[in-house]
Amino acid sequence: MPKFYMIFITVLVILLSSGFQNDTPPDSTIVVVKPKEIDNILNNPDMGFTTFQRFNGDTLNPGIGWTEGFNIDYQNTGSLLNRNYPQTTIAYWRVYWKFMEPEKQKYRWDLIDRAIDIAKRRGQKLMLRIMPYGSTIEDDVPDWYRKMVGNKFDFNNPIDKKWAVDPEDARYIEYFGGLIREMGKRYDGNPNLEGVDLGIVGAWGEGSGAGLLSKPTREALVNAYTDVFKKTHLLALLMDEEVNKYAFSKGDNVGWRADCLGDLGFFTTQPNGWTHMYDLYPEAIINYGLADAWKKAPVSLEICGTFLNWKNVQKYGEKEVRYIFEQSLKWHISTFNAKSSPVPDEWKPLVNQWLLKMGYRFVLKRFRYPGEIERNKKLDFDSWWENKGVAPCYVNYPLAIRLINNQHNVTLLTKANICSWLPGDNLFNDSVLIPSDLPIGDYDLEIGIVDKTTLADKTQKPVIKLAIEGITADGWYSMGRIKVK
Repeated sequence: MPKFYMIFITVLVILLSSGFQNDTPPDSTIVVVKPKEIDNILNNPDMGFTTFQRFNGDTLNPGIGWTEGFNIDYQNTGSLLNRNYPQTTIAYWRVYWKFMEPEKQKYRWDLIDRAIDIAKRRGQKLMLRIMPYGSTIEDDVPDWYRKMVGNKFDFNNPIDKKWAVDPEDARYIEYFGGLIREMGKRYDGNPNLEGVDLGIVGAWGEGSGAGLLSKPTREALVNAYTDVFKKTHLLALLMDEEVNKYAFSKGDNVGWRADCLGDLGFFTTQPNGWTHMYDLYPEAIINYGLADAWKKAPVSLEICGTFLNWKNVQKYGEKEVRYIFEQSLKWHISTFNAKSSPVPDEWKPLVNQWLLKMGYRFVLKRFRYPGEIERNKKLDFDSWWENKGVAPCYVNYPLAIRLINNQHNVTLLTKANICSWLPGDNLFNDSVLIPSDLPIGDYDLEIGIVDKTTLADKTQKPVIKLAIEGITADGWYSMGRIKVK
């Protein structure tokens, strides 16, 4: 190649590359911002660890055990920091039917209302399961229902004897199903209710023997949830192929959960005995048609035992813990219930790495907009995002642009649907109308993902933290300056 052409090509490459690297390209008013990524743990809504029967700041369960099903023992706490446990945005509570309906069709909504209120004060939403009964007399069905149906136990369930009452009795659908329907009418769409477990039968509502239900009973119990919960996410435990397939056919708001993450041999003495991790979960996710369910609704997993049980009883080491976490990410986990049991010190680095991938994690790679704009004109922008988590965000919080200076500020909502931002790269280009009454002047242009319920608040803080530098004192992210003419 002649020397002249080599010099020409070299100069051309330099000119082209310089045009893409400068924040403001030559001969243009276009501003290009490429934020720097950070690796901080982000305590964002609708993802991460949950507290269990507790709230942020409460003391953890001692030892290897835990409590559930009974009314919350509220603690008076000063600091909201969790010791030896990640900070959370979700408080998970499971309560027995007998406490919610101590008298026939007289419901204790005040129990849920108080739990939601305390959770909100602690920076959390409430996740909830109503359990029909447990496995002892102490946690039986309501007294009035026991008196109505009689004292017979273990109805037609030869698997593990976990039916305390007969679910084929029409009264079970009428009353337990009736409680769920009334709950849905009252709480569906409540912005402070994270999700509701779809529990229908068996001890703790875990679905034991669900495959023995007749088709009419199975569908009636599932419908008790899906007919009334249309906005709030439902989480169906992996219990039976027919039950789960029917539940998932009822709406895009139905996700799934599993309650024994980490079972590598809890219930077997045989080297290749049956386990949740090696047998049930990999097969059920495929056979129940759930391989892509995470794209529409969340996956919530619960620890088998507790972390201290893993360490002191199961004798797990770093290798086993790492394997368990990796499998959960493969299944697109968004939330994790560790039963408010302490995280051993030696596993905290593994947990921290896990939290960097669990749920969604938004990195803004590039944001481009004009440096000048006229009032009553559309401000065009384009943006490139990367979701470095394993799941989308399942609540469509609005992406907003804020123009602010010392005297004025305005928040402008975009048409982004962040629920569509699956793991990997996502492009979003849009425009917002600059109000005709916005005073002329220079403004900081900031972006944030905000809460619809607080849009009227001029001092609102965005609800989602991004994995980038540039956050302001009130939670927005600075993208530079813009002149309004």
